Amino acid sequence: MPAPLSIIIPAYNAEDVLPLCLSSLMPGLETGLIREVILVDGGSDDQTRRMAEGAGATVISAPEKGRAAQLRHGFEQARGDWLLFLHADTALSRDWAERVKSHIAERKGKAAAFTLAYRSDHPMAKTVARRANWRARTLGLPYGDQGLLISRKLYDEVGGYPNAPFLEDVEIVRAIGKTRLTILSAEARTDASKYDRDGWRKRSWRNAILVTRYFLGASPEKLAKSYS
Repeated sequence: MPAPLSIIIPAYNAEDVLPLCLSSLMPGLETGLIREVILVDGGSDDQTRRMAEGAGATVISAPEKGRAAQLRHGFEQARGDWLLFLHADTALSRDWAERVKSHIAERKGKAAAFTLAYRSDHPMAKTVARRANWRARTLGLPYGDQGLLISRKLYDEVGGYPNAPFLEDVEIVRAIGKTRLTILSAEARTDASKYDRDGWRKRSWRNAILVTRYFLGASPEKLAKSYS
């Protein structure tokens, strides 16, 4: 019987963060959980593709620009009954494979995301992560940097990732709904360089304002321009 899990990683010029992401997947290979790792490249001109190929991943090119297009294309190529969408700057904690295996066996098709942590010693890092984890557990709204584990059946049922230029991660978890979503105790340890560069408070407030505007009816297209 084939391993159940296809891991899909959208990436663009990710040579600085990708090795840690890929090495964190080893527990899934050791336990026979992973069927394939698919890196969907968005046009990198660094060593991203070479690194992924060297690690044994299948590397494909996205047909269009944008993370949503990468995620959708990765799904089209995947063969697993379960899918794990994972950002290239996220590394999973060592216990992730055990938690995912249990979830697949026991949760009757529910989707899941990981508990967020930031790879940073900044004093705000734990505070921002704690708020994000509260939002994920209380409101059922994890963002893409927490990963998304979902069965092929449920992915098809909710229509998959929307063809949107921004907040595709929020749209799909809203379609899944809180009652069909679990937050696993294993951690998604995400690169924090953007927060360190922009300022933790400034970037946190900026993200919160953009999401609030989205819930008030602003289009992903308009928000994408504001984000850029």
